[in-house]
Amino acid sequence: MLSYIKKYIILTVILTAVFLFPFCGKKGGGTVNPPPPPPAGKTFTNPIINGSDPWVFQKDGFYYYTQTSGNKVALWKTTAITKVNSAVSTTIFSPTGGTANSSNIWAPEIHFLDGKWYAYYTAGSGPDETQRTWVLENSNADPTTGTWVDKGRIFTTDADFWAIDGTVLEYNGSKYFLWSGRPNPAVQNQNIYIAKMINAFTLQSPATMLSKPELSWEINGGPVNEGPEILKNKDGKVFLIYSASGCWTDDYALGMLTLKDGGDPLILADWTKNAQPVFTKKPDSKAFGPGHNSFFKSPDAKEDWIIYHANTNSNEGCGDKRNVRIQKFTWNADGTPNFGVPVATGLAITVPSGE
Repeated sequence: MLSYIKKYIILTVILTAVFLFPFCGKKGGGTVNPPPPPPAGKTFTNPIINGSDPWVFQKDGFYYYTQTSGNKVALWKTTAITKVNSAVSTTIFSPTGGTANSSNIWAPEIHFLDGKWYAYYTAGSGPDETQRTWVLENSNADPTTGTWVDKGRIFTTDADFWAIDGTVLEYNGSKYFLWSGRPNPAVQNQNIYIAKMINAFTLQSPATMLSKPELSWEINGGPVNEGPEILKNKDGKVFLIYSASGCWTDDYALGMLTLKDGGDPLILADWTKNAQPVFTKKPDSKAFGPGHNSFFKSPDAKEDWIIYHANTNSNEGCGDKRNVRIQKFTWNADGTPNFGVPVATGLAITVPSGE
């Protein structure tokens, strides 16, 4: 009988340990909660800011952002481009009334050249036909501080009527200026031109026309090639991405020229134009007239991103309803960029790597 009782006691202890112990929690008792799920990755949604003609330049861990502001050139400084809308902006140029660069300030860009900052912007004296490209210089390490000096107009003796959207190509130890222009009032086409630079604010002549609007997708609303921007792949191959058709249409889109390996940027035959656009509207994503872009890398330099403006709805034109979006892009096996299609507004997107 005693042996039976001992066995009963032992069995009871074992069962109690098996069934009770897992529910004995931390000190003081209570239930042990299951481990929390891993935190979700940080995300953002497009658009990231209202505006048009976005430009981003990266240096020393910061992104310097600018866009068309109409009556000034403003600069935003941030470590996370997805948070540019909450960054403080600094006005680096306000025009003097009545001057040749006092109105319609468009598409500013900043570049770091020869140890100094340069800001290129389009402006005129009122009528659109007066639009030309101008440049500012700042020798301070931080372009949001220091003094910006007006270096005047970027001038070339040809292709200087309606000279807008200036940018810079650095290639094989030389600098080249690219812009959209019309050679004279009788020519309606906006073409892409290039000229070699003597320094950051002086051009050599003559200019070379690299592209004119001649394909069906380049002439919607008017014959327009504008907003030239340079993109290089990891091997240094040069691509010129430009905006085509009227910005006032839903069909504003991106085209591409490719410079042959070892080519001369001033020789038209060394460039090849894509027969089809490389980035176009996507109504389902609320992206109409996507264009006038630039490029940047993620904070850890592992990802490539495109930044561009678009309208959220059809027929919103070329005005203040445009907004700025960003998305990651990849590279094809032949080394050309693959921008995909515009991603939907409001969609949660993982932030750039390292942000």
